[in-house]
Amino acid sequence: MDHQSNAGGFVMGTANEKDNKSTVGGPANPTGSPANDFTRKLSATDELAAAIPYNANKAGEHGEASTFPEEGQTVAPSDPFVTGSTLTETVASPKVGSGEPRLRFNAGNEPLDRVRADSSNQTLTTNQGVPVGDNQNSLKAGYRGPALLEDFILREKITHFDHERIPERVVHARGSAAHGYFECYESLAQYTCASLFAEAGKRTPVFVRFSTVIGERGSADTVRDARGFATKFYTDEGNWDLVGNNIPVFFIQDAIKFPDLVHAAKPEPHFAVPQASTAHDTFWDFVSLMPESTHMLMWLMSDRAIPRSFRTMQGFGVNTFRLVTAAGESRFVKFHWQPLAGTYSLDWDEAVKISGADPDFHRRDLWEAIECGAYPEYELGMQIFTEEQAEQFSFDVLDATKIVPEELVPVKAVGRMILNRNPDNFFAETEQVAFCAAHIVPGLDFSNDPLLAGRIHSYVDTQLTRLGGPNFHEIPINSPVAQVHNNQRDGMHRQTINRGRVSYEPNSLAGGCPFQAGAAGFRSFPEPMKGDKVRGKPERFADHYTQATLFWNSQSAVEKVHIIRAFRFELTRVQSPAIRQRMVAMLENVASDLAESVARGLGMDTLPPPLPKALKKDVTPEVSSSPALSLFARPGDGGIRMRRIAILVADGIDGRITTLHAGLLGEQAVPRFVGARLGSVQTTEGKIQVDVTLEAMPSVLFDALVVPGGSEGVEALARLGQALEFVKEQYRHCKPILVLGYGRKLIEASGIRWTLRAGGQDSGLLHFEDEDIGNALDRFIEAIAAHRHFERETDPPPV
Repeated sequence: MDHQSNAGGFVMGTANEKDNKSTVGGPANPTGSPANDFTRKLSATDELAAAIPYNANKAGEHGEASTFPEEGQTVAPSDPFVTGSTLTETVASPKVGSGEPRLRFNAGNEPLDRVRADSSNQTLTTNQGVPVGDNQNSLKAGYRGPALLEDFILREKITHFDHERIPERVVHARGSAAHGYFECYESLAQYTCASLFAEAGKRTPVFVRFSTVIGERGSADTVRDARGFATKFYTDEGNWDLVGNNIPVFFIQDAIKFPDLVHAAKPEPHFAVPQASTAHDTFWDFVSLMPESTHMLMWLMSDRAIPRSFRTMQGFGVNTFRLVTAAGESRFVKFHWQPLAGTYSLDWDEAVKISGADPDFHRRDLWEAIECGAYPEYELGMQIFTEEQAEQFSFDVLDATKIVPEELVPVKAVGRMILNRNPDNFFAETEQVAFCAAHIVPGLDFSNDPLLAGRIHSYVDTQLTRLGGPNFHEIPINSPVAQVHNNQRDGMHRQTINRGRVSYEPNSLAGGCPFQAGAAGFRSFPEPMKGDKVRGKPERFADHYTQATLFWNSQSAVEKVHIIRAFRFELTRVQSPAIRQRMVAMLENVASDLAESVARGLGMDTLPPPLPKALKKDVTPEVSSSPALSLFARPGDGGIRMRRIAILVADGIDGRITTLHAGLLGEQAVPRFVGARLGSVQTTEGKIQVDVTLEAMPSVLFDALVVPGGSEGVEALARLGQALEFVKEQYRHCKPILVLGYGRKLIEASGIRWTLRAGGQDSGLLHFEDEDIGNALDRFIEAIAAHRHFERETDPPPV
C-alpha cells in the first residue's frame, strides 16, 4: 500500500482490518508481516527507534568538546505516519483541516494575516458563532419583567466585557507602536554572525514600541520622563528584542535596586500622587542617596526627557552587549538609534500645557505621520570595541550609568529602520507585545553588566502575569517568523497543536527530532571567569560624577538653562528642605555653576558642602566635552515634513494666504486654518474653511505660526483674547512666526518686540508684505527647519 500523498501527508488502509494490537504493550520479538495501518505503524516505529541504538552526541557534552556542540542525531522515518499523533490525521473537516498534515511546519509562525478579522457584510454572532437576532434587548419575562438568567447572549457579552483589561506594565505602561523593517547597509560578518547583518540590503521585519516609563497606561504623553525605545526584530533565526531608552544611561548599576527605584518614582503610596511625575519627595529622597544616579539625572532634567516627537528622539541599548563571529570571536557593542528627522524637544511650559490640550500628543503624531506616508526613519549605529580597549578606559563599560564617548569609539552606521505601517488593533499588537532583554539571536550575547543580568530575568517574569502564562510567545504579535519547534508543551492559553507523541530530547521515536542545531545554533561566548563569589562592585563603579560633568560641559548655553530650570521645578515641589539641600550638595560634585544656579532658584542663601565622594581619588577623563551629547548636534535632514503650522484666520484677511498654504503643503508640512469657530471665513479673494478652532487646538499643538495680512481680519483677531494668547505662546516657546502685511498690528498688540532684548534681529520672527509670498515662504521654511529660535528666550519670559 502506498502511504505517500502529494502534500506531505499519506493515505491509510481500512480501519477494520484484523489483528489490531493493544496500546498497553507489544511483543518482545515482533513476527510476521503487519496486518493493518496500526500494526504497520508499530513496526515502523520500532524500526525508527532501533535506528538510534544509543546517544551518539553524549560524548560531545563533556570537556572541551562541548565548546563546539554537534548537530543532534536524527533518522528520517520510513513514512510520515510513523511520527504522527494519530492515524486518523488524514480525516478532513472544515475544523481539523485538509487531512494533509503540513510536515516540518508550524502554522503559528505565519504572517499576521492568519489572525486578522474583518466583519464587512457579516452577521453579528456570539463567540461560539451563533447568529444574534436581537442585540438591543436582554431576554425578559414580559416587557416589564425581570431579565432571565438563561440569556446566554447577554451573559457572554457582559462577561467578556468584564475581562477585557489585562494588568498593565509596572513600568512603560503608556506606549505607542508601529510596524516597519530594518535594512542592513553592509555585511558585518567580521563582527557578528547574526543573520540580519549578513549582507547589504537584507530586510528584517520589526515592531517598535515607544513609551514613557513611570506613568500609568492612561497618563499623558508629554510628561518629563525617559522614553522607552524597544525594537522587536523578527529575524530568520528568531526574535531579537533590543529593549532600550532614549537616554543611554540609567539610574542604577545593579538590578537589585530596580524595585527601590521604581517604588520611589511611582506615585507616593499613601495617596497615589503625583501621576507620571518625579517631582515629589520619595523620588528625590532616593536618588539623592544614590550618587550613581547623578549622570542619569542630568539627562532626565535636560530636554531629552520632553521630546517633540517619537520621530525626533534617539534610542540607545543602554547596556553593553557582545557581538560574536562565526569563529567565536567577540567584541563589545553599544547600540544607537539616530532619527533622520533630527533631535528636537519641547519647552517645559509647552509640555505641561500639551498634557491638558492633547494627552495623546506623541501617539497621535506617530499615527498621523505614518498614515500620511511621512514614515519615521532611524539609523542604527554601533560602537564596537574590544575587551582590551575597554580595560584602558577610565570608566567601566559594564556600568550602566556610563557612556562610551564617541570620541573614544565612533558610532558605525550599520543600517536603517523605517516604520511604515500602523497596527490594526492597539490591544492585540501594541498592548500585548512582549519585549524581553533575554531575546537575542546567534551572533549576539550578553556582557556581565549587573543591571542587564536582572533585565534578562525580569522581562520574561512580568509577562507571565501580564499575559496569562508561559505561552505569550504564541500571541500573534510576539510569534517569530522563524519556525518554532521544541518540546515545550501545555500551559495556560496554549494554541499550538503538536503532532506526534514525543515531547522530549533525545528521542528515537520521532527520529531524534526536533534536534539540536549544534554549531549552527545559538552559542554563548565562552568568557573566562575568575574571582570569588561576592556581593559588591568594581572600584571604577564608584566614580559617580565624572560623566555627569562631561554631560554638563557638552551642553549648549540654552540647554544648560533648561537643565537648571528643570531641577528648580522638580525640587521646588519637594516638601522636605533637607532633601533639596542634599540634592544641591550632590550637584556641587558635578559643576559649581550648576549647583549655584539651582540653589539660587530654590531660595538658598548659602550652598551646603558637597556630598562626600565614594571614590577618594580623582579620575582624569579621556574626554572633557563631547559635542555629540547636545541635542543641537543632530539637526536632521532640514525638512519640515509633518510640522504643524497654524494660520490664523478671520473674516477680512488677505486671500493670498492660500498660496502660502499650498506651498507649505508642498513641503509635506501640515498647515491648518485656525479660527474662532468652525465654518467658513470670507477673505479678500473668497471663502476658506476653518480647519480647527483656537480652543480645540491651542498654540502649544503647533510648531509654527502664520499671521496673515488684511486690516479687517487682523483687527478682528486682535479683539480675541485667545488669538492674542496664541501669538504670545508661539513667541514664548521660541517658535517661528511669519507675519504678513497688516498682521504686524497683531504682533504689536500682543506686546512682542520685533528685535531681541539683547539687540539684533530675531531670526524666527519674519515680516513680509502680502505680495511677497514667494520670498516669505522660502525664509519661513528655513525658520521652521531650525525648529526653535532660542536667542529670544529669557527666564522669566517677557510675554
